[in-house]
Amino acid sequence: MTVWQAIILGVLQGATEFLPVSSSGHIELGKALLGVDAESDMAFTIALHGATVLSTIVALWPEIWQLLRGVFRFRWNDEMQYLVKIVLSMVPVALVGLLAKDCVESLFNGNLLVVGLSLLITALLLWLASRVGERQKDAAGSVYSLQRQPSYLTAFVMGIGQAFAVLPGLSRSGTTISLGLCMRADRRGVAQFSFLMVLPPIIGMNILEAMHGFGEMTLGVAPLLAGVLSAFLVGYAACRWMIALVRRGRLGWFALYCAVVGGITVVLTLLR
Repeated sequence: MTVWQAIILGVLQGATEFLPVSSSGHIELGKALLGVDAESDMAFTIALHGATVLSTIVALWPEIWQLLRGVFRFRWNDEMQYLVKIVLSMVPVALVGLLAKDCVESLFNGNLLVVGLSLLITALLLWLASRVGERQKDAAGSVYSLQRQPSYLTAFVMGIGQAFAVLPGLSRSGTTISLGLCMRADRRGVAQFSFLMVLPPIIGMNILEAMHGFGEMTLGVAPLLAGVLSAFLVGYAACRWMIALVRRGRLGWFALYCAVVGGITVVLTLLR
């Protein structure tokens, strides 16, 4: 993989991690278009996810700092309840990671039919969420309050969506945000929770990969750094933009985009 190929994949990761169009699906499509070996450097994909985790922390640092300060008061306050909900949302994806890790990794082998079908499912979820959002008013105020956080049931349902979103092409943010909106949760609160709930699993994966020396990574240092830097910079901008879009309920165009890209991918794959 060249430096420019790594930068392109990093830009794809940074933008699509937060926009509801599936980062994993676009990474697989990008690898296919760039001629990158789809079965190699799983650690590179995880490193790109780590870069977008860092961009999330920077973009949402005021909210994260508020959460940490409240948690370390060791009281049953809004912040502690929020943390418990994040832990609850992690249960489904943790089970998938423990019980089906090899099966999940085998899906990232350039199977574009899976990517195309998953994008179509993402489109359906986004369309349903946009219809619900048209009838749902956002809570007043421009600053999100932890008092408007999702319910425990909504957090768990979003966690189930995150577990299914290990499929390449099924957008993690699109799935979790759509399920949260369909559960009638606050729009800004759903977007923020969706971005924060992914931090522990991705950080955990990066720690495990680092402990194993990033597996059998064949990628050089320069492409790795170029991909990570581009994913971080684009991810920061996309995170801030996506929260604003969800608050205004504008998901319909993303549904159309996923439907078109998913349909084209399925057709071209079947015609090969």
